[in-house]
Amino acid sequence: METNGHTTLRAGALILASATVLGAGCGGSESHKNKLKPPEPINVTASVSDKTVSVSPKAFGAGPIVLIITNQTARKEDVTLETDTTSGKAGIQQSTGPIIPEGGTAQLQVNVSTGTYRLSTADDRVEAATIAVGGSRGTSQNELLQP
Repeated sequence: METNGHTTLRAGALILASATVLGAGCGGSESHKNKLKPPEPINVTASVSDKTVSVSPKAFGAGPIVLIITNQTARKEDVTLETDTTSGKAGIQQSTGPIIPEGGTAQLQVNVSTGTYRLSTADDRVEAATIAVGGSRGTSQNELLQP
């Protein structure tokens, strides 16, 4: 096979162009900071009885939570988590649908911030629970197998 100067020159130019394109994505002078991951969600459990709403834990740090609620009464219950509104600032208010009696469950996924929260039912005979939320929980940045 006979080659001439033009073929060799074209092949060299093609290799150089390919190397330039491939090298453009490597290294570079730009620096990108990783964003810290949010805190890992924690499970908070609550139980509604004929007299009171109980919650565990009653205090934890700010961040995402999964509130799992069980209804231990003989009637349907709607449960509401809301920010204590005595501070005058707007907060959150999330409610479950009716939770079936005698062991039915529901859950709320909420990103809570620092403050006091109230977990209550529409029934005034059932005493509400108070939840204290402190400063932000730590990042889950260095936790293995986390989303």
